[in-house]
Amino acid sequence: MAKGKDLQEVVRPETSRVISPFDEAERWLEDAFRRPLSLFGPSWFPKLRFPEMESVTPSVDIFEDANNVVVKAEIPGIKKEDIDVRLTDDVITISGEKKKEDKVEKKDYCRLERSYGSFKRSFRLPKEVQADKAEAKFEDGILEISIPKTEQAKKKEKKIKIN
Repeated sequence: MAKGKDLQEVVRPETSRVISPFDEAERWLEDAFRRPLSLFGPSWFPKLRFPEMESVTPSVDIFEDANNVVVKAEIPGIKKEDIDVRLTDDVITISGEKKKEDKVEKKDYCRLERSYGSFKRSFRLPKEVQADKAEAKFEDGILEISIPKTEQAKKKEKKIKIN
């Protein structure tokens, strides 16, 4: 999401991680609740998807610029009032709840669809930050939180010359 040569990536996907049996069981249960019919049939069979059962978990990018740690989360379809952001020491937690109701009434029928879901994601921040000076904005489904680094955290960073 972010571009610029003074930005550096902070959170990277883990590529070689030993998966514990608990992680595997948790992943299986999550898949079972999101796509219950996907458990039946061969692995090559196309997965059935139900939009109302899709996860509400937002994609999150965390990066640094010269003065701030920035957290960006994609949270489409959720109102600003239904999002909660908390910052404790070096951990940021973003949570929210999606509530959607679609009602169509015609002369000879009535259709009512409801969709609910909630999420909660926590991340350890890479630098010491000034939590009391954090700012957040929510626009077009993108939540952006900017948290200033402490002066001490800025001084600890050192560029190393490559020979």
